[in-house]
Amino acid sequence: MNSTDVSIRDFGSRQLHALLHSVHLGDLANNSIELLCESLGPGGFRPLSTVPAWTSGVADDGTPFEFSTAFAEGQPTTVRVLLEPTAADPSPMGNMDAAVDVLEALSRRHHLPLDRFEAVRDLFLPSDPQGHFSLWLSLVFRKDAPPAVKVYLNPEVRGEAEAPLLVSEGLARLGYGAGHATIVEHARRRGDGLDHYSFFALDLNDSPSARVKVYLSHRDATADDAARAAVGARGVSGDSVRDFCVMSSGGAGPYTERPLVSSYTFLPGDVDRPRGYSLYMPVRTYVNDDVEARERVLAVLDHHRMDPAPFENALAAVSRRPLADGVGLIAHVSLRAGVPRPGVTVYLSSEAYAKASPRVATLVS
Repeated sequence: MNSTDVSIRDFGSRQLHALLHSVHLGDLANNSIELLCESLGPGGFRPLSTVPAWTSGVADDGTPFEFSTAFAEGQPTTVRVLLEPTAADPSPMGNMDAAVDVLEALSRRHHLPLDRFEAVRDLFLPSDPQGHFSLWLSLVFRKDAPPAVKVYLNPEVRGEAEAPLLVSEGLARLGYGAGHATIVEHARRRGDGLDHYSFFALDLNDSPSARVKVYLSHRDATADDAARAAVGARGVSGDSVRDFCVMSSGGAGPYTERPLVSSYTFLPGDVDRPRGYSLYMPVRTYVNDDVEARERVLAVLDHHRMDPAPFENALAAVSRRPLADGVGLIAHVSLRAGVPRPGVTVYLSSEAYAKASPRVATLVS
């Protein structure tokens, strides 16, 4: 196949195939690739050789998908794809409609329960959506388990001022209404618009571990701010989150470029306080190139006693260039604290459309 004929879904399929095989999930490849192609929507057929018709916020270069690999001590690696379904003629409303069509088709074909999504649909899918997205999907691939699907909704879809009301009402409808006060107390304490809601996410399954997650971005935050946010979750150590910030970024902040991101995990029974917390460091912003980013990730994995080999294999599978030639292939690294799956996750950009140059020229001896 000529490179000019490759669609964005073809390109993503090839990378996903390589990534799954690299972490010993190759037996999932065929079904996983089919699910990825379904999920990208009509926009997935657009040739990669053309300028993106829609600059997706999923990745820095506008690619509508991003990979991640989740690691936990003594457990198999999990692979995830975050993606934005897009319309053939993309627009905020067109993409929202295309994403809903994709989700409903997936529900019919793969028997996904949509009851919790339907409970909050009218809040987060208005007739004239604002912001940079309305609905994203996450596909999760684990050993000896069927693929899982998660939806990401935009709390600012009616404007930033309405986001707290949407999050509060969404949690209340799903049985976690009292938990919003905990989030406000620990993660929206600084005022002046420095802490704002990024995502409202739902697992689409009926298991006892089905999660509701609330994400917040923290502008100009420090490691101490992250530690204070973390202790809002039951049993989570602020010290461990502070140490993670320093280790993954090289300093304690303030992080004045891309913001830190917190997420709170609610599980059945978490009436007034979340049970899990994750902190996402945009490592690409605080390194000069991906050589340095790799070193930061390896240090984090070593600190948490995790085998570095799956990460190294995943990085090699996705990368199409020397690490010193750019920055952003390793986009985020996150610490997952509390339940249900503590560990470390590394986010890998596809770089389907472009790569960012290193911030400092690499010296070759």
